[in-house]
Amino acid sequence: METKTIANYIFNSILKQKESIAKQYNASKNTIGFFYIDDVLPVDLAKRCFEVFPKPEEMNMLKSLKEYKYVSAQMNEHNELLEKVIYAFQDPKIVKVIGELCNIKSLFPDDSLYAGGLSLMKLDNFLNPHLDNSHDANRDRWRVLNLLYYVTPNWKKENGGHLELWPNGPKKEPLLIESKFNRLIVMATHQTSWHSVNKVTVNASRCCISNYFFSDNALKEKDKFHVTKFRGRPDQTLTNIILDADAQLRMLVRKIFKKGVRKNPHVYKKLDN
Repeated sequence: METKTIANYIFNSILKQKESIAKQYNASKNTIGFFYIDDVLPVDLAKRCFEVFPKPEEMNMLKSLKEYKYVSAQMNEHNELLEKVIYAFQDPKIVKVIGELCNIKSLFPDDSLYAGGLSLMKLDNFLNPHLDNSHDANRDRWRVLNLLYYVTPNWKKENGGHLELWPNGPKKEPLLIESKFNRLIVMATHQTSWHSVNKVTVNASRCCISNYFFSDNALKEKDKFHVTKFRGRPDQTLTNIILDADAQLRMLVRKIFKKGVRKNPHVYKKLDN
């Protein structure tokens, strides 16, 4: 199946649910704008994505106080279907309609998959509350939307591994959006869009295909450049202190070295580049 065909499935699913999308996003845009839609791809195609998803040992493990998960952006090392699906979400007509629904006039996909690609979470994996890095790798454009497409069949609420949004900040209660099979979640990223993933509680893998979209303009007028900033959950006082110090140190480094002291390794290193 070609990327264009997959993109047509996604586009038609968005069109069918335009009213729901607009209602969800408009109701939430003053805090953390988001929407989700189900049945994005034909069931057999979505199941196939899960069947060919790389195993944890074929991915990069990230494990620290901040997070515990498996990621990969090097798509040529995995089944070609996954690369086709990732780039199907970057089809111009999909970018255009999402931009219109979220009222974002300049919207661009990211061919390099900077911090995007594939992610997998298994038993005890988690992602603490955090703000995504505000910009692309070159600090030319603002990161404005996070697209998360979930492909694990029969994933239940009690399994954990679900997206949490913190519209009132990471000291309050989060809003949980389940990582259901064949569901696309799109969330805004800006200076107050705290989000996390709760701990996986079962011996199984929650698999996600993700993209970031960028813009010439920030979503919020008061947005300023910031590195990815983590914090603990409301009851993790010591973790909060450590992660806050970490974020301040990395911000200091970025004031001195605009593009950091090393390139972020989480990009798609294509052979033709």
